[in-house]
Amino acid sequence: MADTRKVALVTGGRRGIGLGIAKRLAVEGCDIAICDIVEEGEVAGARDALQALGAEVLYVRGDISRDDDRRGIVDAVGSRFGRLHALVNNAGVAPLSRDDILEATEESFERLIRINLQGPYFLTQHVANWMVEQKRADPGFGGTIVFIGSMSATIPSVSRGDYCISKAGIAMTARLFATRLADSGICVYEVRPGIIATDMTAGVKEKYDRLFADGLALQPRWGTVEDVGRAVAMLVRGDLAYSTGQVIGVDGGITIKPV
Repeated sequence: MADTRKVALVTGGRRGIGLGIAKRLAVEGCDIAICDIVEEGEVAGARDALQALGAEVLYVRGDISRDDDRRGIVDAVGSRFGRLHALVNNAGVAPLSRDDILEATEESFERLIRINLQGPYFLTQHVANWMVEQKRADPGFGGTIVFIGSMSATIPSVSRGDYCISKAGIAMTARLFATRLADSGICVYEVRPGIIATDMTAGVKEKYDRLFADGLALQPRWGTVEDVGRAVAMLVRGDLAYSTGQVIGVDGGITIKPV
């Protein structure tokens, strides 16, 4: 029956890493809700691709930095599916400009923190409360929450201080919710990508091609959205059910520094 399928909400799921995750979850048998800030017509390609993989698809237009929109996203998923098994906090933005931390502006900082940190934090609060209710109603319910972080949580970049701080905050957010939700049987993880080939990184392709050739990572290639998607699918399946709160690196060994 259709209502036995898992439902996953992927924020920022219309392109890039988010779409790669959504596609993998669709292959795994999940129905998919995606949210973004664009008009529904701009999501047609992503929706068609997910439906072709067998998923029922819901698109909700919403800005995760706004509380009314966050509540509206969760309400829309509830109205359409009546259940939610997985939340993937993927939506996020890069700084509008790369400014040295001695010159960066508060306006840029506040924008990025609202979207990259405050948004996922309070969206997760809404979803977590709903998942706890589902668990109380059905002891067999299994919920999973995944935060898409970044190696920038631990590797400083002084021209992107606001971004690094937001991802460091996401790392702690994942640990906080893992701690709070453990008694409810809801697992929480952080997936921490490295250098992933997307439209957002296309502008620095030549730079990182050279860096990979010079030994930037143990595995000398770009990461793919499929790499991230497989990692998230493993968590949503429950393959690491005894590992809540853990960080899953998808970075080709870039954070390992050989002696």
